[in-house]
Amino acid sequence: MDIMLFSVLAAVFTGALVQGTTGMGFALIVVPVLALAAPAMLPAALLLAMLPLNAYVAWRERHAIDLRGAGWISAGRLAGTFGGLWVLVAVPMAWLNALVGGSTILAALVSLAAPAFTPGRLTFASTGLITGVTETATGVGGPPLALAYQHAPVATLRATVALCFLVGEIISLVVLAVGGRVEAAHLAYAAGLLPVLALGMFASHLVHRRINQRALRIGVLVFALVSGLVVLLRG
Repeated sequence: MDIMLFSVLAAVFTGALVQGTTGMGFALIVVPVLALAAPAMLPAALLLAMLPLNAYVAWRERHAIDLRGAGWISAGRLAGTFGGLWVLVAVPMAWLNALVGGSTILAALVSLAAPAFTPGRLTFASTGLITGVTETATGVGGPPLALAYQHAPVATLRATVALCFLVGEIISLVVLAVGGRVEAAHLAYAAGLLPVLALGMFASHLVHRRINQRALRIGVLVFALVSGLVVLLRG
């Protein structure tokens, strides 16, 4: 097996396991690897692959979803999606790796350093706006959402972030498709990732109530810093 393809499959499995367990991490893990292995697949193939993962997590812990917060985030996300599409059109492909790497590093640093706060409507809407821009442009949108719910119960974070992802990914894919940024190649690539994605989802089902959440989250962010730096330097 080609080493780059193996790296992508390993990242998808790990990302599905981590996000299914902690509520974040899939894009932070997969985007830097995919940006090196198959940059043309970003962001559409990544967004397509995340649909079943987030649908599963949201359904698994649907009792813990914060519907009010998810509503405000989704409203902001709708506006931010058009900003992300503008970035895709305006930024040359030669700079896209640098954008992906830089946004990954920044998101990880913010997630590590953010102080405690209680989110309100403005926070939720702003989070949705930022997520709409970053995820539509690069595929990375989890850290702002995780920040908004960092002090909520773990189940609430996982389920609400998953629901926001799911709604946002559908919005982003529709806007990208209208802009001619979703092709058959993206669908085929995402379909090829489904078996290993399903394995990661199953593994998360086995461990999501037992794993050390804080240690795993720190591990994800450290990985994101390192991999984001690699992509940034190559970009």
